Amino acid sequence: MEKFLIYGNTRLSGEVSIGGAKNAALPIIAATLLVKGVTTLNNVPDISDIENLCEILECLGVHIQRTEQHTLVIDATRLKTTHAPLDLTSRFRASYYLLGSLIGRLGKGEVGMPGGCAIGQRPIDQHIKGFEALGCTVDTTHGKIAVKSKKLEAATIYFDVVSVGATINNILAAALVPGTTTLYNVAKEPHVVDVANFLNSVGADIVGAGTDQIIINGVKSLKKNCTYSIVPDQIECGTFMIAAAATHGDVLIKNCIPEHMDSLTAKLIEMGVTVESENDTIHVTCNKRLTPTNITTLPYPGFPTDLQSPMGVLLSIADGTGIITESVWESRFQYVDELNKLGADISVSNSTAVFNGVEKLYGAPIYASDLRAGAALIIAALVATGYSELYNIHYIDRGYERIEEKFKQLGARIERLDEEEEI
Repeated sequence: MEKFLIYGNTRLSGEVSIGGAKNAALPIIAATLLVKGVTTLNNVPDISDIENLCEILECLGVHIQRTEQHTLVIDATRLKTTHAPLDLTSRFRASYYLLGSLIGRLGKGEVGMPGGCAIGQRPIDQHIKGFEALGCTVDTTHGKIAVKSKKLEAATIYFDVVSVGATINNILAAALVPGTTTLYNVAKEPHVVDVANFLNSVGADIVGAGTDQIIINGVKSLKKNCTYSIVPDQIECGTFMIAAAATHGDVLIKNCIPEHMDSLTAKLIEMGVTVESENDTIHVTCNKRLTPTNITTLPYPGFPTDLQSPMGVLLSIADGTGIITESVWESRFQYVDELNKLGADISVSNSTAVFNGVEKLYGAPIYASDLRAGAALIIAALVATGYSELYNIHYIDRGYERIEEKFKQLGARIERLDEEEEI
């Protein structure tokens, strides 16, 4: 186990390049199971969740080669089993995307109950609803999800709630089903669009990704050879935008899609941050204490729940009182106790947190409770006076590629150490 040693009172400045999106790469790698051939994926982040998924695919008979740091060559021609190892699939939540692809390719699939960050109840009922509409039977006993079908049939599926996972999983399951499958009340996130774009690039016929309705015209097969590049990571971009603002920095963020950041950009400008966008770059500057704002997390294009905790850091040092209402995951305020250890003044009641801004934070030992909370606590430690030791950084490694190196490029003093190593 490792920890970060982070020295505070840091002003970030310079340039940083954003990597491929974790939330797009995982389902797209799963989607390659639908291809009876070779798929080359570029701009794949080198993170632990990707490593875990690749290990699972290899257990299924898929050949994977990392030809460069961010390039995977995946050959799913000889997919040999539909039973993914339960212990491996239970490590992270996105393993459930294997179900959609296995159903679409072989008519059945089995994975362990998904794991991941403990940020609240994350049911899979909408996934199951879609699978059953397509003609599957689903068994969720004995700590696993087993799905099978004698014959898949096109269907019209109305999701009761907006779900990224259910939207993507049912796109995967329906891509090769004869006829037209229509999904209503779907998620619109950039990574949903990227999955549809990838499938279309290999011969699928999917229309409407990014809107409330997705139409999937089933095709007989997909192309056997394709090269595709993963979309830039919206959440990594937002993390560095907020870090620049919190540290009163001057940071040029490259290889991003500014349109994906509109909800965050609007809030930062409202607080007094200067944000300038051009083509694939965002320039964030700040030289003053910011005014507070109120935020409610919502599905895209609303304010993303994955950026809620980093924004909580910014509100904790704003000049006044701000409020965050979390409407997506009920346990996303676990980081608040750690911020209060650093001297923040935050109170939580149910799904609402009130941030009474303080002038300074102070270094202390702190613990990440999930992936995005970990990123937020790095920002808080960079702002704080003194130094902090941040534990449980394996959560951060699930979604950020060598995050400490990128912060170092911007002038941060942060080191990765063994947990037992004394300062």
